[in-house]
Amino acid sequence: MAPQKTFQHVFANGLTLVAEEMDWLESAAFTLLMPAGCQYETPAQSGLGSLTCEMVQRGAGTRDSRQFVSDLENLGADTSANVSGNHTSFGGAMPAESLEQVLAIYAECVLEPHFPADQFDDAQSLCIQEARSLEDDLAHRLMIEARQRFYAEPFGRSSTGTVVALESLQLDDVQEFYKKCYRPQNAILAVAGKIDWPKLRDQVGQIFADWQGSNDTKLREVPPPRGYRHIMADSQQVHLTVAFPSPSYREPDYFQMRGAIGVLSDGMSSRLFTEVREKRGLCYTVYASCHSLRDRGGVFTYAGTTAERAQETLDVLWQEILRLYDGVEEDELARLKRRIKRSLIIQQESSTSRAGSLAADWFYLGRLRPVDELRNIIDSLSQKSINHYLAGHPPRDLSAVTLGPQPLEMPNAVS
Repeated sequence: MAPQKTFQHVFANGLTLVAEEMDWLESAAFTLLMPAGCQYETPAQSGLGSLTCEMVQRGAGTRDSRQFVSDLENLGADTSANVSGNHTSFGGAMPAESLEQVLAIYAECVLEPHFPADQFDDAQSLCIQEARSLEDDLAHRLMIEARQRFYAEPFGRSSTGTVVALESLQLDDVQEFYKKCYRPQNAILAVAGKIDWPKLRDQVGQIFADWQGSNDTKLREVPPPRGYRHIMADSQQVHLTVAFPSPSYREPDYFQMRGAIGVLSDGMSSRLFTEVREKRGLCYTVYASCHSLRDRGGVFTYAGTTAERAQETLDVLWQEILRLYDGVEEDELARLKRRIKRSLIIQQESSTSRAGSLAADWFYLGRLRPVDELRNIIDSLSQKSINHYLAGHPPRDLSAVTLGPQPLEMPNAVS
């Protein structure tokens, strides 16, 4: 495989541009991250980031809402928008020749949104409908509560918001959030695909030249409650999760833990799938995953089962977590490495995946991690290194949430 060609440049206004040339493609993709995530809302404004994201796409610059959508479609752009804890993000993939025009359209979004008053009610209704639909999704409700108990304020918030908070928001709130957060300082624009780096750098510098300001909001962190909470629900299904701290993506030991959790949960040969679902038939869904914020992380496990089998499911899930800390086997690790390498290869074929990875690397690490470096990290994982890490870092400070008709009996380590 040809060596990677990656580039980076920080403009005077604080916007960072990172890029990777993928000359064999005819497409290009971008990801724009702005420090406008839901952690910058106040608790009473839950969902404001998502509502603002919706409103800035309803006309900007020379385009009204309809023209905004039409022009992107005519340029062959497949676009998306999202709000997370840290960021509001815009992204898209398109033919390489359309990249400059698409970036110019999104520059108008962040520089010159119209905020049409006659469309506010419609945008607010869409956000409320989404919040209501997720309230009916019991598994989603569980995981929202799990993150709130594990990370607390403001890092455990859900970007969807609540119906009560969304109903109270006004157009002035949206405009104030935009003024505070849609700023270039610490924003990241990642581009991957068929590009000419010097040309791209100059184009981005011109397109975003008038973008100024920084988000100076100071976040107030609340200690997480952790421990156990049960959410009563009139349902024959029970949803449960157990979470515990693990290294963030920027920490050296992240991949030791990621390897261990891969053995526990990646694929149909993993321990959770085999022991909890296949052998005992206790649940219809079970998994564990590593989750990372910038400076902290956690392992979140989940199982969905019936009320009759909920306690046994929790007990077996906990047993498998503890058994993991007895060590992983060489054949389990070998299967995991093959899966991860396959994912890396597939990612290299996608400009969209690469743009997302570049943006994430810059946010978490402050640099671009070459794929060869990542591959070497995976190759260096060994049964000895993972087991050594596990032996020195037993699960602690646990948090658990259950949702169903009655509480469950928790392991001593949780309660």
